Amino acid sequence: MKTLKQTTDEIKKFKVQGANQIALHGLFFLRETALLHGFGTRFKIAAQCLEKARPTAVVLHNCIKIINASQKISTIDALIDTLHNIGEKEATSSDKIIKKGSKIITYCHSGEAMAFIKHAWITHKKKISVIACETEPLEQGVMTAKELALEGIPVTLIGDNAIGFFIRQVDMAIVGADALRKEGAVNKIGTSLLAQAAKGATKPFYIIANSLKIDKRRKFRIEERPASEIYRKIIHKKNMKGIRIQNPSFDITPWRYVTAVINENGILTRNQLRKLL
Repeated sequence: MKTLKQTTDEIKKFKVQGANQIALHGLFFLRETALLHGFGTRFKIAAQCLEKARPTAVVLHNCIKIINASQKISTIDALIDTLHNIGEKEATSSDKIIKKGSKIITYCHSGEAMAFIKHAWITHKKKISVIACETEPLEQGVMTAKELALEGIPVTLIGDNAIGFFIRQVDMAIVGADALRKEGAVNKIGTSLLAQAAKGATKPFYIIANSLKIDKRRKFRIEERPASEIYRKIIHKKNMKGIRIQNPSFDITPWRYVTAVINENGILTRNQLRKLL
């Protein structure tokens, strides 16, 4: 069994990415902790540390609330099972969204968005193609492009600053989300720019995000990532004197830019989602 520090470091250092995967990583550790020590002080400390590792992602927070209410191993097992299978449940709605010949633009790397797109290709045999945005500064979009290419899906990788150039060539944008809040959808920094571009080009913008991503926390902050992620490519640290670097990891896409949210229960309009929030 890994230590708590090892487990949290893997989340902090992006060895584990995506709200669902972060939650699964935390749940496996908490399950082992509960088996060895129960649901007492040691479990609560571990839960707090894991939740703080990536504070913007809400899935682990919601899972911990559910576990604290029941204090049963079976509850943890049920949550793990849910997160393992939720992408396939969401993907069943892809036939209503993705048509034959659809050209899709996506951003960052979302397991749920990938399952949704791949379902159209594999299950419904739809001849689609995808434009994947690089997603600076950590280039998670490269992971998306490689995953799609492995399935044989025609995919084009572009720089984030080329979104405006390509947006009129696509039929829709499909992305994931880390949290769904009253203010909007929280996802990788730059998602809101894609949403605005889609709105300007009158292209639908869909979010694939399960109900565990509904975020009703009063306290919320956008995670600030290390400045080194920005300057590592362009300039050495010793030449950065007098320059402030900011590197927020997420932004919020207002609901007015979102066409619909797809979760395990089906397709939700903006108004339906607002009522849930």
